[in-house]
Amino acid sequence: MRGRLVRLGPALDEVIERHGYPLAVARPLAESMALCATLATSLKYDGIFTLQITGDGPIRLLVTDLTSDGALRGYAQFDSWKLAIALGSGNEDVPDGYIPKLFGQGRLTFTVDQGQHTERYQGVVPLEGATLADCAHTYFRQSEQLPTGIKITARRDETGDGHRWLAASLMVQQMPEFDAGRVDVDAEQREDDWRKAVILMASATEKEMLDPALPGTTLLHRLFHQEGPRVFDRRPFEARCRCSRERIDSVLRSIRREELVDLRDKTGRVSVKCEFCSTEYAYDDGDLDRLYAAAD
Repeated sequence: MRGRLVRLGPALDEVIERHGYPLAVARPLAESMALCATLATSLKYDGIFTLQITGDGPIRLLVTDLTSDGALRGYAQFDSWKLAIALGSGNEDVPDGYIPKLFGQGRLTFTVDQGQHTERYQGVVPLEGATLADCAHTYFRQSEQLPTGIKITARRDETGDGHRWLAASLMVQQMPEFDAGRVDVDAEQREDDWRKAVILMASATEKEMLDPALPGTTLLHRLFHQEGPRVFDRRPFEARCRCSRERIDSVLRSIRREELVDLRDKTGRVSVKCEFCSTEYAYDDGDLDRLYAAAD
């Protein structure tokens, strides 16, 4: 077996609170960021791992990505009116089995992008299941064909200095026999071992997974101490967007200047807002003159 334990705190606050998402949008985003980090760190890649959910429900788009150097970000697009109808009058709680209610019919996409000179890998599965973990299980059954168990949880705590988001994801995965070096393993025993690993993983409580005072190594020891787990070095993540003035310049140069009319704000400037970090980049006519002169 191999596994991953991801626990997120301040990085979530920086991403979610910046947008002021309602709870029913923020919690799925927090869970998605934890799942994104879990799956990304189980791969060997040099670039960007992206998790994207699209649907016809109140939340029409949710995107989170992680670079190989630990930069994590995410955002969501939703319809406030549809969300209010889905939740009911005066209710902000995230409903049990929220995937069909909040996302409707849609799909879950995983993408690994290692740059322009490499082939991009993408896996797409329909949104099937009540929770994000259910959807991830569907992906592994259909695409990877590796027995995989995932548990995800997230919550927002009310603290004296404001809201505090916490999220965690725990994954166990059965490795192929040749990778495990056990080609002569007893098939029945292998299946029993797998069931045991999933049961132990599922026994982790939300409190244990989200408790900042409980070290991850202690949690893993509680769950798997009889199995003699080997724990690897931790990898840190930070909330960091990749947008920049140079990137926006490049995007605008790819658009004919006369087509920028729709991007002008009330002051007449062309304004571009990053969906991930909400940073706005404004260009007056002088900026555009220099921009398109450089392109020529």
